[in-house]
Amino acid sequence: MRITRQEVEHVARLARLALSEGETEKLQEEISSILDNIAVLNEVDTQSVPPTAQVTGLSNVMREDGTWQSLPAADVLANAPRRLDDFFLIQPVFEDSQGESEG
Repeated sequence: MRITRQEVEHVARLARLALSEGETEKLQEEISSILDNIAVLNEVDTQSVPPTAQVTGLSNVMREDGTWQSLPAADVLANAPRRLDDFFLIQPVFEDSQGESEG
């Protein structure tokens, strides 16, 4: 299926994309190629193939939601190289405008 230049420009306007001349031509070719591939897929006879939403046969692989007690802070922080009260102490990641670390 061939897509026209005007259709590419229309979609680009809807998406608020500023396309160059080359980009418009390239997209016209690429979209036309994609639509040609979809047309080939549409020719496949799928009448005898049942609709499939889950190919593994599993109905639900998620666990039940629930609440439970978390680990005590002392256990969580037991192997922390550095800590401050009940928190991990790490090197500052960001610097302020004078080049000094925040925190």
